[in-house]
Amino acid sequence: MRRAQRLLLVAALLLYGGAVWAQGFEVLAWPADKRVPEHLGTDLQDHVRSLQEFRGKAVLLNFWASWCEPCVTEMPSLQALAQRRGSDPLVVLAVNFKEAAPTVERFVQRNAITMAVLLDSKGEAAHAWGANIFPTTVLIGADGRVKNVVRGALDWSGPQADGLLGPLLRR
Repeated sequence: MRRAQRLLLVAALLLYGGAVWAQGFEVLAWPADKRVPEHLGTDLQDHVRSLQEFRGKAVLLNFWASWCEPCVTEMPSLQALAQRRGSDPLVVLAVNFKEAAPTVERFVQRNAITMAVLLDSKGEAAHAWGANIFPTTVLIGADGRVKNVVRGALDWSGPQADGLLGPLLRR
């Protein structure tokens, strides 16, 4: 991301900062020397998923848990984003951190979640992706490079999200 784009993003985040959810969030850069992991998790049908499957599409990778109140608060806006952007080159993946499959499946059913949900039963994917605060969302460009990491809850239907997603979707 060019310096001018970063400054515009920071200005937009500051301008709309009053509308941020009470939990708050911060946007971080991916360390230049850190490799991008391939492993994403296992889907609810027990298929291992990797980043390579989504090459050519932007990926929003959200690490969450059902015991995490900010994660639960953020989930409806992620679901709405996944539905709204269904025809865009954007894939929304919700990776559950260390919960048993039946617990996650009950949460998905109870909350009518239709976006892709992955399991990270041992926390290996979260560790590899640097998710140690929940929720953490990793924004990956269609080129497979990480553009930003968002730590904390964000309303994915709001202007802050648009500012973060716009650069991912431009070609």
